[in-house]
Amino acid sequence: MEKFFKLKERSTDIRTEVIAGATTFLAMAYILIINPAILGEAGMDRGAVFTATALSAAIATAVMALLANLPYALAPGMGLNAFFAYTVVLGMGYSWETALAAVFIEGVIFILLTIFNVREAIIRSIPPVLRNAISGGLGLFIAFIGLQNAGIITAGRHLVELGDITSIGPELLAVIGLVLTAALLVLKVRGALLIGIAATALLGIPMGVTAWHGGSFLPPSLSPTFCRFDFNGIFSFEFLIIVFTFLFVDMFDTAGTLIGCATEAGMVDEDGSIPNAKEALFADAVGTTVGAILGTSTVTTTAESSTGVIAGGRTGLTALTASALFLVSLFLSPLFLSIPAAAASPALVIVGFSMMGPVKRIDFSEPTEGLPAFLCMLMMLLSYSVSDGMMFGILSYVVMKAVSRKWESLSIPTVVLALIFLLKLFVE
Repeated sequence: MEKFFKLKERSTDIRTEVIAGATTFLAMAYILIINPAILGEAGMDRGAVFTATALSAAIATAVMALLANLPYALAPGMGLNAFFAYTVVLGMGYSWETALAAVFIEGVIFILLTIFNVREAIIRSIPPVLRNAISGGLGLFIAFIGLQNAGIITAGRHLVELGDITSIGPELLAVIGLVLTAALLVLKVRGALLIGIAATALLGIPMGVTAWHGGSFLPPSLSPTFCRFDFNGIFSFEFLIIVFTFLFVDMFDTAGTLIGCATEAGMVDEDGSIPNAKEALFADAVGTTVGAILGTSTVTTTAESSTGVIAGGRTGLTALTASALFLVSLFLSPLFLSIPAAAASPALVIVGFSMMGPVKRIDFSEPTEGLPAFLCMLMMLLSYSVSDGMMFGILSYVVMKAVSRKWESLSIPTVVLALIFLLKLFVE
């Protein structure tokens, strides 16, 4: 353990690492509940998605532990699964098999980009303001989906309106769950999201909302989703935009997590680089590829990894512990699948809130920075599309920088992205 993970070198020990790994797992175990629920909306088998979620998280996190020796855990990303289900499948009309094909292609491209150090170069070249705006826009989008799934927000004569939150039912249960989960968060209870989901589900029993799913405690079969790719239409422009969106969002989701967690752990070198960053990005790419094969949306380094870092995790042993606990969770599927959407939805709202942090780094007093960021976030929410929000953000950024003659702010990759989105707009 000492030689492989270099525990003494990083001022830690086995007990601290194991506790940190368990803390990370508890903080992100809600993904086992929410991911099958979201992808189930796209028509995928919830049981198969549960198994794919747990297995892909275990495999990708183990790669992070053994290859990068970093304390970060990976799992299907919350914003990315929402884009998969609500934009690509339900919004654009693609089958979930086609969406899985896009995720698989994204993973393969990521592996190649990581090998040739392209991901690091792209990360450095994209305007920070748009990275921050994408995180904030995704947060609003995820929270809106959570409120919708719970019935708190419904369709109405003004497009959307407040649902019936006073009668005993899923809507009231979701409101109670949101208050409870927020209270746990304020009190800084470890695993607040998971505890909030569990407590809300229990409250749903006497309210007639929660019902036992039943079934075997053996892991659900992967056969409904395993290697179920549909590559028809992969050469269409719209499909390329989908792959690019998965690439873009995952790239900066992972980059932000790595930078934030490494800073918290004091693991950033003097030149600003992160130790074993290439290996960490490779674990992310492998996780996405394996996840698509198993039957889940894009796997990414999770922000919940910061809970383990705060608990003292400094090496891959933290990640390896979390990986082992994901494997154990495979045998608890009836428990996880019995959780109703009303109990899981408050966690989506809280996750959305947690993604708003980068917004405070946006300078809204500078129109060429603040307006593109604002449009990016606003249009993600109102268009019900991550890619459309990105399109408005990037196009407005390039236009405003050009009008103000701030040419130094425009990198070649940013201009290329703007041209791609402009072409997409006219093609559609």
